[in-house]
Amino acid sequence: MRLRLTPRNTSFFDLLGDSARHLVGAADLLGQLLGAERPAREALAGQLRDAEHAADESTHEIMRRLNQTFVTPFDRHDIYGLASALDDCMDFMEEAGDLIVLYRLGTLPARVNDQVDVLRRCAELTADAMPRLRSMNDLAEYWVEINRLENEADRTYRKLLAEMFSNGTDAIELMKLKEVVHALEAAADAFETVANLVETIALKES
Repeated sequence: MRLRLTPRNTSFFDLLGDSARHLVGAADLLGQLLGAERPAREALAGQLRDAEHAADESTHEIMRRLNQTFVTPFDRHDIYGLASALDDCMDFMEEAGDLIVLYRLGTLPARVNDQVDVLRRCAELTADAMPRLRSMNDLAEYWVEINRLENEADRTYRKLLAEMFSNGTDAIELMKLKEVVHALEAAADAFETVANLVETIALKES
């Protein structure tokens, strides 16, 4: 670890942790939304939007602190990138939930639940990893596991698309469902981006 002779504003660690914890709640709400009947989905989508707004506030606060802080815990460009990537995770999950309600989709394929299960695990691992940025210790297992989960998400996505186009008969419904599963896949990609950034930061700081 490099020796630092200047004080650092460590509030960024708390703010990044807050952002990651919002993701855990959002992934759980998304899972509930998938299993809910149509009348209950709208309320859950509203809660998901509230979670997205709360996450936005955490992101905005990180940006404000970056503009006000001279010495940051690590490279300010990396902090910006990490905050933005966490925000992307939330945005894609919220998008998927919103589309399910807006498109009035019925019962979703079982593999959509598999996609969300991966996102739940990614969110939990990310929330667990953010506090460890303070010491940069024990982070390798995090980014390795996120990479494995993203690969699993890719396979699920491809199988899901294949099943949809093999079994589907309604072109409009297929288009609607494809947008949802694409948003979920984008969320998994965004979690991998977060993990890649954490790996880069840890290597820089080692």
